[in-house]
Amino acid sequence: MSKTTLNEGIRFSLMIVTLGVISALPSGGKAQETPPIFGDITISQKFSPDPLTVRGMSGGLVAGDKIAGIVDTSTGPCTGFVDKAPDHTIKLTNKFDYLKLQIQAPQDTTIIVKGPGGTWCNDDLDGKHPGIVGEWLPGDYQVWIGSYDKDKYFPYTLQVTEVK
Repeated sequence: MSKTTLNEGIRFSLMIVTLGVISALPSGGKAQETPPIFGDITISQKFSPDPLTVRGMSGGLVAGDKIAGIVDTSTGPCTGFVDKAPDHTIKLTNKFDYLKLQIQAPQDTTIIVKGPGGTWCNDDLDGKHPGIVGEWLPGDYQVWIGSYDKDKYFPYTLQVTEVK
C-alpha cells in the first residue's frame, strides 16, 4: 500500500470517527441541521443561512507555500501543511463588498484561498483561528485548511458570512 493511499485511509478514518463523535453529542433539545463535510458552496449576496457552515479535516502532506506559490500574502503567511486538492470550492455568483471566511478548530490551523484576483493566506485572524476578510470578485475560489504539523488532521468548521 502506498503512503498516499495509507494517508487517505487515515484521513477517512478520522473523518468517520469525528462524525460519530459529533452525531453522539446531545442536540440541546433543538433540531439542528449538521453542516456538510468537505462541501462545495455556491452563494450570491444575501445568502441564507448566514453564517453558512461546512466542516472538514485540516492538514496534509504538502507545504502551504507550495500550494499557494508564495510564502507571504497581504493577509498573512502561507504556512502549515495541506492536501494537494482543495478542501472546498466556493463559487460566488456576484461581487461581494464584504465577505468573511473564518475557521473554528480545536487546534491551530491555517487557510489558503486561491481565486479571481490572487491568493490569500492566513493563520491567526481571530486568536488561533485563521480567516480571510474583504471584498470578493465573482468566480470560483479554492480553499485549503492546513495543520502546522505534517500529516496531522483536525476537525474544523468553515463559516462564511456577509455580516460585519
